[in-house]
Amino acid sequence: MPAALAGPPYVTDDPEPTPTGHFEIYAFGGGTMTRDGHEGETGIDFNYGGAEDLQLTAVLPLAYETPSHHGTRASMGNIELAAKYLFLHQDDVGWDVSVFPRLFLPSLSTHVGDKHASFLLPLWVGRDFGDWSTFGGGGCALNNGGESKNYCQAGWALTRQVLPELTLGAEIYHQTADTHGGKASTGLGFGATYDLSENYHLMASYGPGIQNAAETDRRSWYAALLMTF
Repeated sequence: MPAALAGPPYVTDDPEPTPTGHFEIYAFGGGTMTRDGHEGETGIDFNYGGAEDLQLTAVLPLAYETPSHHGTRASMGNIELAAKYLFLHQDDVGWDVSVFPRLFLPSLSTHVGDKHASFLLPLWVGRDFGDWSTFGGGGCALNNGGESKNYCQAGWALTRQVLPELTLGAEIYHQTADTHGGKASTGLGFGATYDLSENYHLMASYGPGIQNAAETDRRSWYAALLMTF
């Protein structure tokens, strides 16, 4: 499966849940290019602050593949259901810390997405200081089925608010092989978030692979319109 998008616009997630009683909705698209073609997802990422320190998440993706030897195939991908819980706070221990268990349902398509369920359990930590924020962590996934196998991923990011409406950042992330005979991947990402208004925000990221890039990640991209209310 493509790398799980977590803390938009970054692959690396941050520990902060959606504020209680509020929504964060991403209309997103993203993908990865390798020597064998291009694959990615576009869809809607719903997040709701269900209770204090608790975020409920549902992602409805349309997955697509464009192999180098034939045309594009697209269908509903692996629907995601998740919950993020912040159990340590920066004000108390110096860092925010959360868990974000994520269940990926089997794809009904015969062409795109995984045909089995998988479960990812990551731990994310973060800290804000002035205009800077840093966050990272990772976890492992139960991903057995077909040619897939269990894998682990980790990442770290640093961002800075450079203007009242603009935040820039960079990250490094790594994932072990998620298929039998596959290879591990490591990539860099450079992202930006621009606040159009209090409720609408543009975000994007782009970056190259730096480990086994031809097979796993020559370059990756992500773009979204975030609506908050």
